[in-house]
Amino acid sequence: MTYVLGIDLGTSSLKGILMDEAGNLITTKSAEYQIDTPKQGYSEQRPEYWVVALESVLTGLSVEVSDFGQQLIGISFSGQMHSLVVLDENNTPVYPAILWNDVRTSKQCQEITDRLGNRLLEITKNIALEGFTLPKILWLQENEPEVWSRVKKIMLPKDYLSLWLTGNIYTEFSDAAGTLLLDIEKKEWSKEIAETFDIDMAILPDLLESTAQTGLVKAEIAERYKLANEVKVFAGGADNAAAALGVGLINEEVGLISMGTSGVVSAFDPKIADYKGKLHFFNHTVPGAYYSMGVTLAAGNSLNWYKETFGKGLSFNELLSEVYTVSPGSEGLLFTPYIVGERTPHFDSKIRGSFLGISAHHEQKHFSRAVLEGITFSLHDSKDIMEKTKNKKFKRLISVGGGAQNPDIMQM
Repeated sequence: MTYVLGIDLGTSSLKGILMDEAGNLITTKSAEYQIDTPKQGYSEQRPEYWVVALESVLTGLSVEVSDFGQQLIGISFSGQMHSLVVLDENNTPVYPAILWNDVRTSKQCQEITDRLGNRLLEITKNIALEGFTLPKILWLQENEPEVWSRVKKIMLPKDYLSLWLTGNIYTEFSDAAGTLLLDIEKKEWSKEIAETFDIDMAILPDLLESTAQTGLVKAEIAERYKLANEVKVFAGGADNAAAALGVGLINEEVGLISMGTSGVVSAFDPKIADYKGKLHFFNHTVPGAYYSMGVTLAAGNSLNWYKETFGKGLSFNELLSEVYTVSPGSEGLLFTPYIVGERTPHFDSKIRGSFLGISAHHEQKHFSRAVLEGITFSLHDSKDIMEKTKNKKFKRLISVGGGAQNPDIMQM
């Protein structure tokens, strides 16, 4: 029986999932790596961290699964979006990868908005935010001109691992859509945007569908892990797009809620939809389709903050044990979960969270319920925009992530 390997390149760890040709799980491996924060607001990783993690996962699989090398026939990826990898003429990184959660680029976002105006939304279907790739490019141009002068190719994280495996440079549409350089509808790099910001089109990787093959595992890597077959490598998809496909987000009746540190609401879009910049809008891993996405920056993060600040020594179960003895609305107590700013639909990095309507009779159980309600209604903001724009109600919502394990959150 042959095997296929899925690699998920996350922000803090790389995970490998080995499955057989029938889709049965064989085993999983993971390896962690650090996030470097050399200055306030900076969030970086060296691409070699990811390579070391992938090597660790491949080694672990070859040790645990006796016929791994003989039966592996394919590899594909999902990966963190937006993060900028810059390479020189030898395909060597010349600067640490600037991650999606790096916020040094507020000035560059304003410049993009000022220079492109509504054309940015018309072309990319998104507005300029610190998380996206284009502002990071402009920051490098302005603040590291010597580094920028050496850049011959830009890449996204998962595609760098594909390069390491195959020697070939590609990206695919679901990840390219998060750069602010892709014409979403035409499915090509925007010459207008590139020329506006003096970006040579030659540094942008060739574009493929998520299902396309990017190459074969190089001979030296195949020899190292005793791979008997020509192992095909496929483009894969951005993490949120891959998750959407994985749970069956392939029609408009189904919505996805993913709740981890942040919270994400996703919907399938069979054609271009106009959310007027209130939601993110990207190409799907499903060829010819799209998906919309709303993001609450601090979903699980709000709950973690609340526990560490007001519930030290308590488990989450203990902290939330009495929330259903409190009536909906927490008897007038409100929580806004904007403790690190907010993405959709407010797009305000400076907005901050709050408890409102505190009364003398409020106890910890009221605060606990208010936090859950605040997170829930923040996610509902994005869901409401999706349903009103489509003029369709979701018939089913699928929840994944850590929050899906909590029955109190699921009930709300």
